Amino acid sequence: MTNNSHESNPPLFCHRRSWLLGSLALASLSRLGQPSQQVLATENGTPAADQHSELGLPPAAGLGLPHHPPRAKRVIYLFQSGGPAQMDLFDYKPNLATRFGEEVPESIYPAARKTTMSSAQASFPVAPSLFKFAQHGDSGTWMSEVMPHLATQVDELCMIRSMHTDAINHDPAITFQQTGSQLPGRPSIGAWLAYGLGSFNAELPAFVAMSSKGSGKTGQPLYDRLWGSGFLPAQYQGVKFRNNGEPVLDIQDPAGISRPQRREMLNGLAKLNRIRQETVAHSDIATRIAQYEMAFQMQASVPELLDLSQESAATLKMYGPDVQKQGKYAYNCLVARRLIERGVRFVQLFHQGWDSHGSLPNQVRRQCKDTDQATAALLIDLKQRGLLDDTLVIWGGEFGRTIYSQGVLKADNYGRDHHPSCFTMWCAGGGMRPGMTWGATDDYSVNVVENPVSVHDLHATLLHLLGIQHERFTFRFQGREFRLTDVHGRVVTELLV
Repeated sequence: MTNNSHESNPPLFCHRRSWLLGSLALASLSRLGQPSQQVLATENGTPAADQHSELGLPPAAGLGLPHHPPRAKRVIYLFQSGGPAQMDLFDYKPNLATRFGEEVPESIYPAARKTTMSSAQASFPVAPSLFKFAQHGDSGTWMSEVMPHLATQVDELCMIRSMHTDAINHDPAITFQQTGSQLPGRPSIGAWLAYGLGSFNAELPAFVAMSSKGSGKTGQPLYDRLWGSGFLPAQYQGVKFRNNGEPVLDIQDPAGISRPQRREMLNGLAKLNRIRQETVAHSDIATRIAQYEMAFQMQASVPELLDLSQESAATLKMYGPDVQKQGKYAYNCLVARRLIERGVRFVQLFHQGWDSHGSLPNQVRRQCKDTDQATAALLIDLKQRGLLDDTLVIWGGEFGRTIYSQGVLKADNYGRDHHPSCFTMWCAGGGMRPGMTWGATDDYSVNVVENPVSVHDLHATLLHLLGIQHERFTFRFQGREFRLTDVHGRVVTELLV
């Protein structure tokens, strides 16, 4: 380093205490803003190989992405945490009305498949849905009365009524949905996509996660690993937008530090890190340089992103009364649209409160009141802006619920236990076939009897729509090539346009 450069910049190299304090503030932000922008995608989504090389990162570009022309460029995943009851929302079973209170046959629901939360019950009575169903749209899709707004958009939906999973408890089931494994430690879907495809915007991360809580109950806990990077480099983990207070910590410059000063400080820090990188050639140092840069860029981009005053009164009204309340589902839906509009690759919304072991009718009404209008508004908004065609929207939870009542069955009340053998999810846009219902369950909504779709199948199909062949999309770790779909999964081509 030359003395001239030091002498021309006394705030950086002489006032070390101020410099270090500013760096610490940047560091706390950079831990959130894992900089997926260094895998900046070209227009067709191809990672920039030279940037991977410069940063010493695993060569995602060497995987030849995209493997084929993508139908979808981005994803919004509306994850309904807790396990929505399929028979109360989408899986209409009219014949069960005459079987109210009858015992579910052991041949349909054997004791071995019940959880310890309800297996000790003396009786397992059939609990038909309390809600009315009707057919909607040109597709004639059956929908429950508790989702009147979504029912108006039913011809945009690809309804999958034959989902099934391997896990029966919340934590492994949610982990499985997000990472392809019931065991913690694997990368989340968003992290895989950030690694492989990157972001379209250097000022925002490729992967953002948000959460909201239902008004009825708190719901199952959410863990950072659900949007984590697992064994992928840490920069690919999701950036969590907090649901109260500052959405991203340390987004403002410290008092007394101007934007030009911060830029100068960051440049100096990058120079020092590059000198160290030349000495030890460690990829973590290059990652750190990019983390600081992403943090700096987010200081400018995030306030503009979250300024909802730019939205029209009609748009705000469409999303509902909670749209301007930070941490609410409606707010998160609108921010999700603004994120993907600005080039974010993957947005994950977690909405808690669907775990209905008791008082299910009341809880489902509350959950749908919180989510139905905003979900429909998001689809309408995307379509109006020409974004739905290449944006894949996914809605669903980690598993379904039992047809038998957990606890005492009443004419106006019942509960439902966990049920992994069948549940319903839907997708819209991004190359999924609109107005379609796929798969079927038996008369009790207990078993899939037609066209089963596993979690691995869903992941394989999602990757396919993004231009990725899931068998070829791998990362070498501990001597093995890992992938999101593990050693399973098939692309459900029947669901695609």
